Amino acid sequence: MRWQKQERASRGMEWSPTGRVFTTRSGEPLDAANVRRDFKAIVKKAGLKPEWTPRELRHSFVSLLSDHGIPLERIALLVGHSSQATTEAVYRKQLRPVITQGAEAMDDIFADDRAPSARVDLYP
Repeated sequence: MRWQKQERASRGMEWSPTGRVFTTRSGEPLDAANVRRDFKAIVKKAGLKPEWTPRELRHSFVSLLSDHGIPLERIALLVGHSSQATTEAVYRKQLRPVITQGAEAMDDIFADDRAPSARVDLYP
């Protein structure tokens, strides 16, 4: 973001204020093909599996937020979805910890002190 401030100051009226975090030097949205090409080079240099794409970063972002207990409505807002139902449908696997924690909480609430609680894996 620091370089964006510098670019905005040096370009003046040529700067396009899109409000995006990742932009071209003139503030325009990045071209998807260029992002994939550059990301592929970074993945190769880092020694990661070549099938990694920027999409995995987005899924990792959602998964990490979910793991840290960020509510679904906040995650939806952060990934730009107008509805948390969209986030839930698209990122169902990444939201697993929230669902599992909910099931465990219900087990604890309704636990029978005489028997160990039976846990059911919702996603075998």
